[in-house]
Amino acid sequence: MDLNAFREETRDWLESNCPESMRIGAVHFEDAYELYQTDEAIEWRDRAAAKGWTAPAWPTQYGGGGLGKDEHRVLAEEMARIKAIPPATGMGLAMIGPTILELGTEEQRARHIPKIVSGEAQWCQGYSEPGAGSDLAGLQTKAVLDGDQFIINGQKIWTSGAQYANWMFALVRTDPDVPKHEGISFVVLPMDQPGVTVKPIKLISGSSPFCETFFDNAVAKREDLIGELNKGWTVGKRLLQYERNATTKAKPKKDSKDKAQEQPKLNVYAEIAKKYSGQDEEGRIADSAKRDDVISQVMAERALGLTTKRVVEESKMSGAPGAATSIFKLVGSSLTKSGSELKSQLRGTAGLVWDSEDFDQEELAQLRSKEAIAAATVLDANLIQLNFPDGELSQSEEFASRLTTEILRIQPNLLVAHAPNDYHADHRAVSAGALSAASFRAPVLWTDPMMGNDFLPNYYVDITLFQD
Repeated sequence: MDLNAFREETRDWLESNCPESMRIGAVHFEDAYELYQTDEAIEWRDRAAAKGWTAPAWPTQYGGGGLGKDEHRVLAEEMARIKAIPPATGMGLAMIGPTILELGTEEQRARHIPKIVSGEAQWCQGYSEPGAGSDLAGLQTKAVLDGDQFIINGQKIWTSGAQYANWMFALVRTDPDVPKHEGISFVVLPMDQPGVTVKPIKLISGSSPFCETFFDNAVAKREDLIGELNKGWTVGKRLLQYERNATTKAKPKKDSKDKAQEQPKLNVYAEIAKKYSGQDEEGRIADSAKRDDVISQVMAERALGLTTKRVVEESKMSGAPGAATSIFKLVGSSLTKSGSELKSQLRGTAGLVWDSEDFDQEELAQLRSKEAIAAATVLDANLIQLNFPDGELSQSEEFASRLTTEILRIQPNLLVAHAPNDYHADHRAVSAGALSAASFRAPVLWTDPMMGNDFLPNYYVDITLFQD
């Protein structure tokens, strides 16, 4: 079909079938479940599923839309035009569905894919464990092959949406006597069985997007093994590629007239440099050395972005994630650090103050970020910055939720926080959030609630006990 004709047909169909309540642009993940349970959301999903547009690019034989790349982009553009949210969402569409299509058997495709397209089956991910997060291959959940089924025992954590899921895809240890990456298998299993217990982790915001999941002789059939026995690490990595790919879907293009009218936008480093160093007659950063520093940083960031896109495309063609994926976290963190340092340097003396009426909040935030990075480097610590503005923490539900989420994710052995009666409202908000998130999982050590140097502690904790 001609693309112009397809666009007109798509536009007409969306106008007729997408409810006004679904034209909201985006939805926060904590609110997604309740929203997608509304009558209008279900109606929107069912209409789209009947057309295959819950999974527009998937094969029609499994219920997908069978759209080509250009048609898929047109659909994305027309949905963006009316701010339509996806008719269906979740890990089934973004992660396990593409994995089964690529690596599953024909029986597995026929069994699972149509139910993902229709929204009948919801999925959750069983990867992380209390002792296996960053080192995922350290997982200990065991699966013993007994005849035609696996008997599974162990625990998973951070299983988002597990309380709503029908199925889980999980990495399990099927051979404990070989190197840890080689004894892992990838299985899928139903959640509605006696051997599976789900406990939602309630956040300070009141929501529970994460769960703990316990297996007590849970069962996965032999036919529910994706890929080869003890070769699940490769399948698991491939699924994570699809997870990353889900963030790089077709995006609407701007009309050529609109693009022509737009003024070229400076990168953030150039904006800061011109603000504090001025510009020459040609409109460039006046200081040539600073100009070189900005160019180097921007080139490095763009190189990482292009490398990411290349790796995604290579993985699509090769059918397996490339080795380059291992650099993303390290290089990304390094560029974040160098970018923060560069911003401070470009500000000159404005980047050297901690608190002053002569400097704006952006300047102060940048300096504090730099100092925090420096302190973390000295301590050989991992730094997570939430970057909320001063004076607003006690009024921010988002802050409380994010703080709690990070603490629950990291699961520290000890929390050091401000005292609940601290003089500063932001400090009190941090204290309340830390105490709530700890929830008796870890001790909380309060710091001096008073201003001045005359405070003498009356309780000491040897924190070396909590160090590795």
